[in-house]
Amino acid sequence: MRLCSGAGSGSCTPMSSTIKEQWDIDGYVVLRNLLAGNALDSAVSELDQMFPTADGFHSQADPRHTRFRSDEFDGIDEFPFKSRSVNLLAADLRLIDLAKSLLAVDSVRIYSAEAWAKFAGATRYDQPLHRDALGHTLTVPTTDERFGQVEFFVYLSEVTASNGAPQLVSAEHTGQLGIKPNWLHRDVGEHDDEFEGLAPPGLYDAERAAVGPPGTVVAFKPSTFHRATELVESGSARYTMHVNYRRAEVEWADRRGWASIAHDEMWYDFVEHATPEQLEVFGFPRPGHAFWTPTTLSGVQARYPGLDMQPWLLATEKG
Repeated sequence: MRLCSGAGSGSCTPMSSTIKEQWDIDGYVVLRNLLAGNALDSAVSELDQMFPTADGFHSQADPRHTRFRSDEFDGIDEFPFKSRSVNLLAADLRLIDLAKSLLAVDSVRIYSAEAWAKFAGATRYDQPLHRDALGHTLTVPTTDERFGQVEFFVYLSEVTASNGAPQLVSAEHTGQLGIKPNWLHRDVGEHDDEFEGLAPPGLYDAERAAVGPPGTVVAFKPSTFHRATELVESGSARYTMHVNYRRAEVEWADRRGWASIAHDEMWYDFVEHATPEQLEVFGFPRPGHAFWTPTTLSGVQARYPGLDMQPWLLATEKG
């Protein structure tokens, strides 16, 4: 297993086998500072293109503050984002390589990407323990590695216990639980359908907070029980991305159809600044694929004038 040291660098270092072992046992792993570097710094510097700063929100000087006050999910932006650097970070080669390592495969696809801003006191963020599987697959989670998925929380700001660190529970405590209930509440009376129920005794005592600086990546399975928590630090804000990858052949694990946004202005911008490896995880045919002919090469170049087609042209010539 290996982790690339930076997007476009082509330089990779071995990844400790303990990371994969922890992932297999617990269903999650917290990797602090994984994305530290220029790509992260650029993304953080452009967050104000998408969201208010903490000061701008809490002082109400930023007119966008009203957007975040009715529901916890109001702070979500979907890919492609208004920031080029945040777009590129969602498909950073270090994330791609981590997904490949954890899923033990050579080809992965990104099946959704969201950026999320939260502000102390804006709304209620506390959640019951739950799994994401119901919104991440048409079927159910499986322990068969051939059909794996991985979710990433990517921290774009410091995440602490007082500003909304997610809580996760090791699969050692939940491995025998069925698909129902999916939401496990602390108390009786908080649920009203068959997918909601009462948590087994002691389950909330087993949760652990995933804290870390900007650049931290929390990798977890759709079968992993986790929850969001309140931002209790006055005046605070939290910025993250939720980026999800799957094995290329696992077509039933999906949240977005990328062609639906492929005429978005920021999609064009992303394509023209991305590498072939970054485009491939969205389903863009890799250099050397049979799709590429003189006609498709010239057509894609016309659609994306700023895209350097040399990798695709050279691979077609060699083929």
